[in-house]
Amino acid sequence: MNGGRRDREHAVSRRLPGVRTARMYRLGWLRGDLVAGVAVAALMIPAGLGYAEVAGLPPVTGLYATIIPIVVYALVGPSRILVMGPDSALAPIIAAAIIPLAITDVDRRVELAGVLAIEVGVILLLASVLRLGFVTTLLAKPIRIGYLNGIALVVVLGQLPGLLGFHADGASIVTVVTEDVRGIAEGRVDPKAAGIGITCLAVILLIKWWRRAVPGVLVAVTGAMVFLAVSGWKDDVPAVGAMPAGFPAPALPSVAFADWASLLVPAVGIALIAFADTSVLSRTFAARAGHTVDGNQEMGAVGVANVATGFFGGFPVTVSSTRTAVAAATGARTQLTPVIAAAVLLVALLALPGVTAYLPSAALAAVVMTAALSLVDVSSVVELFRTDRVEGLISIVAFLGVAVLGVLEGILVAIGLAFVAFIYSVSRPYRTELGDVPGLRGYHDVTAYPHARLIPGTLILRFDAPLFFANGAMFANWVRDQVKQARSAGRTIHVVVLACEPITHIDSTAIDELVELDDYLSSHGIDLVFAEMKDPVRRQLERYRLKVDGKPRFGPGHFAPTVGSMVDEILDES
Repeated sequence: MNGGRRDREHAVSRRLPGVRTARMYRLGWLRGDLVAGVAVAALMIPAGLGYAEVAGLPPVTGLYATIIPIVVYALVGPSRILVMGPDSALAPIIAAAIIPLAITDVDRRVELAGVLAIEVGVILLLASVLRLGFVTTLLAKPIRIGYLNGIALVVVLGQLPGLLGFHADGASIVTVVTEDVRGIAEGRVDPKAAGIGITCLAVILLIKWWRRAVPGVLVAVTGAMVFLAVSGWKDDVPAVGAMPAGFPAPALPSVAFADWASLLVPAVGIALIAFADTSVLSRTFAARAGHTVDGNQEMGAVGVANVATGFFGGFPVTVSSTRTAVAAATGARTQLTPVIAAAVLLVALLALPGVTAYLPSAALAAVVMTAALSLVDVSSVVELFRTDRVEGLISIVAFLGVAVLGVLEGILVAIGLAFVAFIYSVSRPYRTELGDVPGLRGYHDVTAYPHARLIPGTLILRFDAPLFFANGAMFANWVRDQVKQARSAGRTIHVVVLACEPITHIDSTAIDELVELDDYLSSHGIDLVFAEMKDPVRRQLERYRLKVDGKPRFGPGHFAPTVGSMVDEILDES
């Protein structure tokens, strides 16, 4: 009986880490969680309102998309201090997905955003069940850097009209800049709103530069609200306006099949980006705390949080690096931190909905712009070019794709380019001849060791990639060229030894190339030997049942356990 209860408790703790933490909670953790929760809540209000506007939604939906997911994640998420919520990296994608489907109907946008959140959540849950966490590698580091730099530029320029007191739309740099310039040229800048916005921007940046521990966003927003309340400018400056009192009841946002079908593709992109960012942040903070997290469980938790926010009037969310960092820096110890933050937000929403009537839209634009600027990472782009020019170019193309074509199109371009770059890299891998270096065991690259001793009558070659359709022909041609060059240099070649340790796969196209290579070498009196070929690859080769005159083409004599053993055999025979 007790054993069964323990098993049930273990299952609950495994599926609901928040419950496990509650059972082992220590009173000494409470002060840190409480302080961190209040600090996080102070950032969540302006951030939630601002990112909702970037997503083309009413500001209050940003609070709905904050309260629900952080509570849900605190219950089911494996990390103790990650903070879910709206994010500057996702907001432009949400806008690009829903605004074209509801250009003038804001209520319909809210419905579509809910559909998008549920789809993102379901995709992540399915991926978690199928243990597909590895797919986030589609968004490799160069793509993420370029994407975030592009997003930052689009968001900053897109918020410029709000900072200056007028309205303009645009999905790419070209349209955004055109609208910005047109608005300024037509004299639509509101001097009062611009003064508030620019001042808030300067305050946030200066405080961030002077003392990061001081919440510059909170200082700027609070100051702007107090100023608007006492200055008499309330009727002259665009403001966020009072929020509706209360909280939305759970409901399926839309039952129209067309809505779900039209948003499926952007939902896949958002799910990929959301989990890629979450997994990196989760692993980072887990490593700092000295423990690990299950990536697939993390993916499922983010999925559940998105499904929940979709039913409560929110939009797709992910883990916020800024708010998580604030939570960690202010003493967060457990999942109670985001729960406290959610409670503070809920009280504000229920008891003080009118306070945002004094929040200038220009101040909110300043908050969003500074958040977007934090995404800019020029130094990493420079580092990419320094270490690998191709990865640097991928990052630039990802940036230009997002900035020029638009957010969704830019992501697709970047992922497509990454595949092309991958195919190119494995089709042109490093390849070299190996020789004997006195004093070093094994056989080594003659390029790195130009004085290496070459084995008489033998050409030892290494090809650092799997053999498949994209590089099979190039591999075979390279081996032929190496044989020709060796003979031109006066060397007599009787055996070509392939050091096969880096070769982890051979497909049917590469097999055909190997057969032609073997025929070519045989016609010149040269034997082909595979040394150090991995057992799975050798079995794969044997499954093709290649025959010559009724006998296996690649019999036991074509294989050697090591390069050294093959060389010893050759030298003994000579």
